[in-house]
Amino acid sequence: MIWRLKFSMVDSRYILTLYPLNNKVKEKVCVKNMQLSDSIREIKGIGEKSEKLFAKLGISTVEELLFFYPREYEIVENIRPINEVKEGHIVVVSGTLGSKPRLQYVRNLKIVSTFLRDASGQLEVTWFNMPFIMKTLRMGTRYIMRGRVINKNGRYRLQQPKLLSEEEYHKLLKKLQPVYPLTAGLTNHAVSKAVGSALKEVDLTGDYLPLEMRKKYNLILRKQAVHAIHFPKDKEEYMQARRRLVFEEFFFFALALHQMKQGKHQKPSPYEMNTFELPEKLMDRLPFDLTDGQKRAWGDIRQDLTSSVVMNRLIQGDVGSGKTIVAVLALLACVENGHQGAIMVPTEVLAEQHLKTFQEYLGPFDIRVDLLVGSMTASQKRRVYEALEMGMTDIVIGTHALIQEKVHYKDLALVVTDEQHRFGVRQREEFSQKGLEPHMLVMSATPIPRTLAIILYGDLDISVIDVMPSDRLPIKNCVVGTSYRPKAYEFIEAQVRQGHQVYIICPMVEESENMEAENVTDYTDTIKGILSPSIRVECLHGKMKAGAKNDIMERFAAGEIDVLVSTTVIEVGINVPNATVMMVENAERFGLAQLHQLRGRVGRGSAQSYCIFMAGNSSRETMERLNILGGSNDGFYVAEQDLKLRGPGDLFGIRQSGELNFALADIYQDAGILKDANEAAAMYTKDDILNLCKKYEGLRKRIMAYTDDIFL
Repeated sequence: MIWRLKFSMVDSRYILTLYPLNNKVKEKVCVKNMQLSDSIREIKGIGEKSEKLFAKLGISTVEELLFFYPREYEIVENIRPINEVKEGHIVVVSGTLGSKPRLQYVRNLKIVSTFLRDASGQLEVTWFNMPFIMKTLRMGTRYIMRGRVINKNGRYRLQQPKLLSEEEYHKLLKKLQPVYPLTAGLTNHAVSKAVGSALKEVDLTGDYLPLEMRKKYNLILRKQAVHAIHFPKDKEEYMQARRRLVFEEFFFFALALHQMKQGKHQKPSPYEMNTFELPEKLMDRLPFDLTDGQKRAWGDIRQDLTSSVVMNRLIQGDVGSGKTIVAVLALLACVENGHQGAIMVPTEVLAEQHLKTFQEYLGPFDIRVDLLVGSMTASQKRRVYEALEMGMTDIVIGTHALIQEKVHYKDLALVVTDEQHRFGVRQREEFSQKGLEPHMLVMSATPIPRTLAIILYGDLDISVIDVMPSDRLPIKNCVVGTSYRPKAYEFIEAQVRQGHQVYIICPMVEESENMEAENVTDYTDTIKGILSPSIRVECLHGKMKAGAKNDIMERFAAGEIDVLVSTTVIEVGINVPNATVMMVENAERFGLAQLHQLRGRVGRGSAQSYCIFMAGNSSRETMERLNILGGSNDGFYVAEQDLKLRGPGDLFGIRQSGELNFALADIYQDAGILKDANEAAAMYTKDDILNLCKKYEGLRKRIMAYTDDIFL
């Protein structure tokens, strides 16, 4: 039989139309492979409304969706008798209602409560802000409920459980279900469905990593890993997928870092400095003596500045070790030698606090210090732009605004970045390009063990400030279960009455059906009703607009707020010496190193400070781990212990916060993978990388996220 063929394209699909001799038309639809760069609108079921919701999560392409990883996984366990449930555990229980459900109004909360009863006993059950569930609950009906068990005034309670049908329960039993970060209006089911649809249609063939490397480091195929990270069959498959994707993240980071190191180390400097009278005068004026660690760091910097090569140095010091004064000395030397200096910090509030500190130290030396942050008006920015370009500004302090296109420096000789892990390699690069090979000084309070720091900051020389100022009182720590909460509130009240301020840290922003941790918004309402009405309580979290966040932090810094209930958004960027207490709810949900960073927000003044780590899960392993913090204020010791304690499965079901902008990797959890990836990257030359980018479309973009030096 003879056929005639006609190609056409409709809605991104190639249509092959076949005309046989009898003129009957048959059509065969050849679906075009979905590309990673395609809009998520190409995914079935995503319309204009869904597209806007996904955009709020930073997802506009298929690639961004597939690399939007679950924050945790749910495993539905077997039904457990009520008398066997344990505090802090997520359990599945089944039974009938032991009392008629009732709806109560407590401040801004609508609370539904009842009891669930089985043959072994009964358990109180509560739902917050779900009054509609009253229509579902019926006496005499058997229910399957899944939720976290908490201890409330000595009695166990099942909080915010999900109701499961028999069919749902058996379908989910023992299977891993991805749980994604969400935004209002977007459900976990919608994200999961979109990811599943994309995985069926997208072309993920081809692999960046050669077969020999995959064999040597025990890595599965990229295509297999992307599927399994979203929908793993079991824990083993999840761990294999995670290992591959973490290796990939570290590998690209290390490739960029190795190339930067080859291109920049020992580069001739146009800014050799020889005069250091003003830093000596400032040290004589200080109301305190520099510690031995500060003196060593300053000595390293001074030696770098007098050499004929560009300085690339990391000052690594624990929270409160006094890194800022070392930066002041370096910038003062820069100005004394006739040049400009700049310091970039992660938040506007910290930039404003630094401005006051610098003006206080440098006031006697007739040095002009300016501020440049995003919230300034156009006219305010313009004045700073002009002063920088004309050389009228000696030192500028700011946020990312310092590296915008409109900013031009007359003679930028020294760049300082504070809290390096918040910026990443690429932004450091952009900053350095604002001058003619300026010296680079990086400061970090993240307690990274030296073995990892050498890899992560491979293009930098490292100075460590390992001695705390003598006037700092050690923070007093305690690790407690939730039964201690009433005493903690009494202690907080007492501290506020003495004129001090308090942080309370919660691990999430708002309640969801999949997360049982204490949340900021509801917690704030609850604690306002518990503490005295005269105590001013406010809420802070990352989903607030930048202006609102800055306003809250400024008011807290000014003493206008007594208790600040916050997420980890305060981990860096706020210095309040009057804050003497930090209480961390659900402390087990954080890595030890991050808890130490949070703890660094207190103990910054002359008064005794305290940190209360409240464990929602009081298991022996949890308490032993948290007691490392209870027994030591040394960040480097804590980091080393964190490194030893985190086994390969510790992240399963808990997404720790990443460092250095990695999406999935964790430098403590994945220290071994980091070392492997660094070893593999060291084998690649610049030509190898360029050839790899020619072979795999999209790889260039991933490497350029860290540096574009390779492609120049």
